[in-house]
Amino acid sequence: MPVVLEDRPTASVREEVIDQLIMNYSHGKLSRAAFERRLDDAMNSEDNVEIAKLSEDLELIVDEKYENSKQRDFGVSYSPQPGKEHDKLVNVFGCNNRSGRWTVAKELQSFSLFGTSTLDFSEAEFTHPDVTYKVLCLFGGDTLYVPENVKVVSNVFCIFGSVDNAAPSIPAANSPTITIEGHVIFGSIDIKLKQTIKEKFVAFADNLKSMFG
Repeated sequence: MPVVLEDRPTASVREEVIDQLIMNYSHGKLSRAAFERRLDDAMNSEDNVEIAKLSEDLELIVDEKYENSKQRDFGVSYSPQPGKEHDKLVNVFGCNNRSGRWTVAKELQSFSLFGTSTLDFSEAEFTHPDVTYKVLCLFGGDTLYVPENVKVVSNVFCIFGSVDNAAPSIPAANSPTITIEGHVIFGSIDIKLKQTIKEKFVAFADNLKSMFG
């Protein structure tokens, strides 16, 4: 006998309903306005019955093709090849930018003197589940863009500096952890979300809709 709806984990019920909303919107069964309204309700509610009602009138259920697309878009990318143990970024009156598909070493070392680093982990390939970002920032600034399913831990000592973590994580089972260590002196480290989870759901749904015409 299956577990009654009220006793199931709310996160699991929410995920199933959101999958159905995306599936039906992408196949033209829901209007854009209805999809976004129901998506907001599903994300904001903590009531299993209330969440489940949002998809009870929808016919289409997720299939293998949908699951594969979701895994590709939402899963963390791990490189099939072993990566470097260490990688260095040196910014003296200059800047280093990493974005797109790049390989993340187990340990990143960043030195910024009147310089900046911008690291975008949104499409990066991880080689280790635990990444250490060691930083020495003097009169400079580092910016990290992370997806919501990557956990970020800050153990930075600041002297007339700051660390602003605006990227609360929702770690998945296999998601990596980025631990930031080091010193910031007359500088700053900003940790930001590249996309909110809602924006990612909507973008994923729009991509599927364009595929299905």
